[in-house]
Amino acid sequence: MQIKEKDFIELEYTGKIKDSGIVFDTTCKDVAEKADILNPRVGYKPVVLCIGEEHILKGIDKALVGKEIGKEYTLELSPDNAFGKKKMELIQLIATNKFKKHGITPMPGLQVNIDNTVGLIKTVTGGRTLVDFNHPCAGKDVVYTFTPLRIVTELKEKVHAMAIMLLGEQFIISVAVKGNNAEITTLIKMPDEIQQKMTENIKKCVPEIVNIQYLEKKQETKEQE
Repeated sequence: MQIKEKDFIELEYTGKIKDSGIVFDTTCKDVAEKADILNPRVGYKPVVLCIGEEHILKGIDKALVGKEIGKEYTLELSPDNAFGKKKMELIQLIATNKFKKHGITPMPGLQVNIDNTVGLIKTVTGGRTLVDFNHPCAGKDVVYTFTPLRIVTELKEKVHAMAIMLLGEQFIISVAVKGNNAEITTLIKMPDEIQQKMTENIKKCVPEIVNIQYLEKKQETKEQE
């Protein structure tokens, strides 16, 4: 079965830097362990996405069209189709005192969050710290190995995948679909503008859904109904 635009698929993948072969992203826990990049806060499992919506790198999104379910593929991507070229304006000098006020001792290689933007410290000289806010893979050729596992047809799974894509799995408690109506329960109360944006995106990718209701329910564990 070949993949078409607007299909929802379950995808397994691993990304490596072409020159070094270093794994920087994967959906497979055993691959992450072998590459020594295992993050206990990450749930390693295949992702469900809608083809043509760039829910993954645009180079992979385009390449998936026409591919067959169950086959493994390898794809090399230039920066333009991956993480973009490195932008010099995203490499900034920041006063070292700004870090020390927050109890951070800046040193080369340290990842920091400045004004909700993640960057990597490159150098520390006197009272100035050079921070690179580019994506770590910006400007690099990357190689992805990926396997489309199946076509997703169930409406509930499609809506749930969209909710995770747009809000984050950690905030989704449950998703229920009855007929053309969907109900999404979250850990947080979403502002109206975010609800509207989510509704527009879900209806675009899952046109069978006519109405979406959002509920808030605070609880420690999440359950998908």
